[in-house]
Amino acid sequence: MTARTVVLASHNAHKLEELRRILGPLIPGIELVGYDGPEPIENGLSFADNALLKARAAAAHTGLPAIADDSGIAVDVLGGSPGIFSARWGGPARSDRANVDLLLWQLTDVADEHRAAGFVCAAALVVPGNDGDAHETVKLGVWPGRVLREPHGEHGFGYDPVFQPEGETRSAAELTAPEKDALSHRTRAFSALAPEIVERLA
Repeated sequence: MTARTVVLASHNAHKLEELRRILGPLIPGIELVGYDGPEPIENGLSFADNALLKARAAAAHTGLPAIADDSGIAVDVLGGSPGIFSARWGGPARSDRANVDLLLWQLTDVADEHRAAGFVCAAALVVPGNDGDAHETVKLGVWPGRVLREPHGEHGFGYDPVFQPEGETRSAAELTAPEKDALSHRTRAFSALAPEIVERLA
């Protein structure tokens, strides 16, 4: 471990690689490592709450600065839902297909001009303190767009196939990884958090 070692509070190897791509150019020398400890129950009432729950758990378990994120899709006409329930919107199956199918069914009769939505990400940093206190910061990133009427594309995951980013003719699932990295809600949130990480690791 180095002075610039940060743990990502996630067991998802794909997310680890994605954040290494995002943060590497922003924080030279950062060593972002995976997390194999216990994950907390995500019972927060906002993206920020849940991101902090995960980062606090990883920081407490490892003693290292920890980052975490919580994200989902917020549809205007649904009052911001699925929101923090995005991953389990489709019921007990907790599958991407079930989530997407239910969302499309709910929007069946909604005109194209009223299908505005955004991917939202809360990025959290928790740095353990010598006195037992911890420094905590959260930044939000929003990727605006709209919900399509049917899935398109083979890349990405979750709601990517039915989300068309603002200014794009393709779905998020039709973008390449570098294209998505340049635009996504996760990139926006962690780009805003990066200066805080640099300051705390100095």
